Amino acid sequence: MSDLPAGWRMLVHDQLPSTADLLRQEAESGAPERLAILARRQTAGRGTRGRAWESPPGNLYLSVLLRPAVPVREVPQWGLLAAVALHAALAPLAAGLSLKWPNDLLLGGAKCAGILSEAALRPDGRLDWLAFGIGVNLAFAPEVPGRRTAALPAPALPPEEAAARLMGSLDDWRTVMEGRGFAAIRQAWLDRGPAPGTPVGVTGPSGPLLGSFEGLDGTGALLIRTAGGMETVTAGDVHP
Repeated sequence: MSDLPAGWRMLVHDQLPSTADLLRQEAESGAPERLAILARRQTAGRGTRGRAWESPPGNLYLSVLLRPAVPVREVPQWGLLAAVALHAALAPLAAGLSLKWPNDLLLGGAKCAGILSEAALRPDGRLDWLAFGIGVNLAFAPEVPGRRTAALPAPALPPEEAAARLMGSLDDWRTVMEGRGFAAIRQAWLDRGPAPGTPVGVTGPSGPLLGSFEGLDGTGALLIRTAGGMETVTAGDVHP
């Protein structure tokens, strides 16, 4: 197994229904933060909004546990931090990587990785734990209806090595967040995201929006300029 950054523990399974389900059990049992669970294959992986996620051996299926002492309202900002960390960890391996709001990783415009966030509250309403479920197409690009997919270029990085890279990158960007605040994470995301003016559409709770990408506001919400003016989006599926 690849050497892990200081303070991290990783449980590796040949097969699991879902790394996220097992990590949730560990979190609810009081496991300390910096726990990672990796499966070489998942039988019930989940993508965005509960979509099935095909999980053939060779790709990365990883869930990580953090317990940052932050207000619950900042959880979406930590999702953007995770996206920046994922990009930074994999950018040396492939040219043409970019981010799609809030935390998908694209290769040449095709999805090659995604992150699902989950959080739980304490009885007093404070954040108890935060988990990221991360899937990366290291070797194979399973088909996803309605969108293009891609895998990182050969030779494929072993999942354990990719996981160790990502854990180190999460530590690095957490240090940035804690030292310089979310503004630094926001700028790092913008540096890796679409150019201002890029056409974008969102399907969200309030219906579809079409317009152009105009950046992120101070909280990390997506800004879209539509025919009716500027819109602020806090949740939804983004598409070109």
